[in-house]
Amino acid sequence: MKRLAFTILFACCMLAVAAQDIRVNYKGAKPTISDFITAYLAHSDDEEDGCDEEAMNGIRYAWERYLKGYTHDENYTFTLDSKNGFAVYESKRNDDDFEHLIIIEMCYWNETDGKHKLFAYNHKSFMNGKYSPGQYDGLTFMRYNNATKKMTYHSDAGVEAFNEKRSVETECSYNLPRSGKDIGITLWERNGKKTQKTLKWNGHGFSY
Repeated sequence: MKRLAFTILFACCMLAVAAQDIRVNYKGAKPTISDFITAYLAHSDDEEDGCDEEAMNGIRYAWERYLKGYTHDENYTFTLDSKNGFAVYESKRNDDDFEHLIIIEMCYWNETDGKHKLFAYNHKSFMNGKYSPGQYDGLTFMRYNNATKKMTYHSDAGVEAFNEKRSVETECSYNLPRSGKDIGITLWERNGKKTQKTLKWNGHGFSY
């Protein structure tokens, strides 16, 4: 029931994104991970419903500081790996005996048709080292069209097929690749056991 509620809320928050294209502005021959991040965060900031405001304020702040050349502060770290098309934001907060950690990863893949790219935004939350998903946790895909220079919400990357097969007794977190092309999966069972799985890149999405 908990997962269903999160899924419904997340789906509602994505409706506005799905309803329109996102223009990706860039200089040079092709967009970089920085261009995708800027376009995605700017578009989300323009949404009027505010459903993602709490989840994305931190990453927006970190990204704005990074673009201005500022270093991160003691509350977060931000790493951009332009060569590998990858970025990660980590924010830690201590509350009494609890350590809260939010990790946001972003990366993209070049599809084999030569006409599209796939951008991913991955949000995950931990408490004292254990996965503790909140309402904004999950993996979002945007498909970029080289011809139109726009990206749209993409729900057919293959991850949904995996989620339909896995047990409802487990929670699932994703690890986007900094090197390689496959997505790592950690299944968290209620008894504390963890299982590692892999979603294989197939040139246009993922296969399990």
